[in-house]
Amino acid sequence: MPSIFEYDFMVRALIGGAMVGALAPALGMFLVLRRFALIADTLSHVAFMGVAIGLFTKTFPPFVALGATSIAAVAIDQLRARRMMPGDAALAVFLYAALAVAVVIISLAGGFNVNLFGYLFGSVLTIAPTDLWLVAGLMVVVIGFVGVFFSELAQSSFDSDLARTSGVPVGWINLILAVLTGATITLSMRIVGVLLIGALIVIPVVASLRLATGLRTAVILAMTFGVFSSLLGLSIAYYANVAAGGAVVLTAVGLLILVEIGAALREHLRRGQWRATNHSQH
Repeated sequence: MPSIFEYDFMVRALIGGAMVGALAPALGMFLVLRRFALIADTLSHVAFMGVAIGLFTKTFPPFVALGATSIAAVAIDQLRARRMMPGDAALAVFLYAALAVAVVIISLAGGFNVNLFGYLFGSVLTIAPTDLWLVAGLMVVVIGFVGVFFSELAQSSFDSDLARTSGVPVGWINLILAVLTGATITLSMRIVGVLLIGALIVIPVVASLRLATGLRTAVILAMTFGVFSSLLGLSIAYYANVAAGGAVVLTAVGLLILVEIGAALREHLRRGQWRATNHSQH
């Protein structure tokens, strides 16, 4: 048996990583299609602020972070829906405000500590069975939401105005999607880290869209890429003794580069075949 499976904390990390790798791109697909991928980065900074508040006030940081990301998700969605502020401007305001609050709180607390670094960049040593149960529960909710409302999610992603006139509750769909994204970021903190989970939400999706032809296939492929990146990244982190979150994200980036190279080669071969066919006909 490989040595990685001899330690309970690594087994928990691999299980948690696989679940996060599946649920993050499942939500990320519809964020990317909406050109709203930066909400993951914004809510990551809001979660960072929540962690800082939790550590400063000596309350449970994930609980504070979950509350903060939920409130921010609702506020951002309402600002966009009521056209009080452009979507990218609303994201920028929340991102920089959350970062500023976090920096102020950290300075009041006397600087960074080990616990804060664990939340920022992930810490497989601190993953508890409770964390796995919470992530598992969230994964059931996310997959259930995507499965039940797949048609509504697809319609509102490609053309929200047409979806709205067709009777799709676009506002509620967008709100639930944003809140679930915030919950995913919060519960993934110990595995990947709040500053890196946004990459796992977006990068596998971008890779899958280069290969898949249908939306359902793209979602499944993105989830597969996410799970693969998490498991391989955590394995590399264990054997190379490097930061887990960084290894997972760099693995996803490496996978995206391979997909881009493969797609470019495929297009080059198709052009060559097309030219050869035209030449033979003439």
